[in-house]
Amino acid sequence: MLKNITFSADEKLIRKARERAIAEQSTLNEEFRRWLEKYAERPHSAEAFSDLMERFMYVKPGYSFQREEMNER
Repeated sequence: MLKNITFSADEKLIRKARERAIAEQSTLNEEFRRWLEKYAERPHSAEAFSDLMERFMYVKPGYSFQREEMNER
């Protein structure tokens, strides 16, 4: 079920956005729904940062490699 919402924006911005949507054979409603869907699915930045840090736990900052370690393949 679709639900109506109201938002405010600068009149010139709305006009430019409508023109772009028309040029792309779309509407502001369609574009806003696409944006809202992406926005809702995007991970929160704190969660994304924590996930990234967890993936790089093996990295040890400030560690100096020995010559033999740098030449290992």
